[in-house]
Amino acid sequence: MKKSDIIAALSEKENLPGKEAFAIVNLVFDGFTRALRKGERIEIRGFGSFSIRNYAPYRGKNPKTGQRVEVGSKRLPHFKVGKELREMVNGSTGVNIRHAGGDRLG
Repeated sequence: MKKSDIIAALSEKENLPGKEAFAIVNLVFDGFTRALRKGERIEIRGFGSFSIRNYAPYRGKNPKTGQRVEVGSKRLPHFKVGKELREMVNGSTGVNIRHAGGDRLG
């Protein structure tokens, strides 16, 4: 699934013009990006959580040359799957996820 698929599904399901669906999806992703840049955790109940993991610098090895290189510290996004999503993906029955309006999605 791509971002454009999410926009199209939102537009169709909620009967929104494409530009409005595009703006809504971008608003959500921009909010996620801003929160993660600030080091905040994002939790979506039943789906999972996003956080930032900090990695210390280390000495690595260039696979082409075998030469030792210094790899700097970095911050990377991390996703931890929620219990309900994990159960749905693994085929457990009887698990339903609701969206904000209360309609069942699964």
